[in-house]
Amino acid sequence: MRRAGLGEGVPPGNYGNYGYANSGYSACEEENERLTESLRSKVTAIKSLSIEIGHEVKHQNKLLAEMDSQFDSTTGFLGKTMGKLKILSRGSQTKLLCYMLLFSLFVFFVIYWIIKLR
Repeated sequence: MRRAGLGEGVPPGNYGNYGYANSGYSACEEENERLTESLRSKVTAIKSLSIEIGHEVKHQNKLLAEMDSQFDSTTGFLGKTMGKLKILSRGSQTKLLCYMLLFSLFVFFVIYWIIKLR
């Protein structure tokens, strides 16, 4: 005849503790489920945040590409203007000085006229 050893004939997890082992197990399971849900929500939040960051990066890259093309066109425009100024500066200096003097007198006259009318 076999003698009943420790734990034989007792449902697994009970061991004669009248359900205390099962309640500890279920408390651990509940804690695991709670932590799992917390982790799941955090992962979801991080995922949505990283997706938003990706969209923002794409938008900023698009803006930078547009700015680059605008700067290139402005650089070309300024280069042409500087070339024209170099050509103008090679001409006679007296003619340029005369134009600047006439323009300055004209501006001075317009300002004097506006002040006098007030």
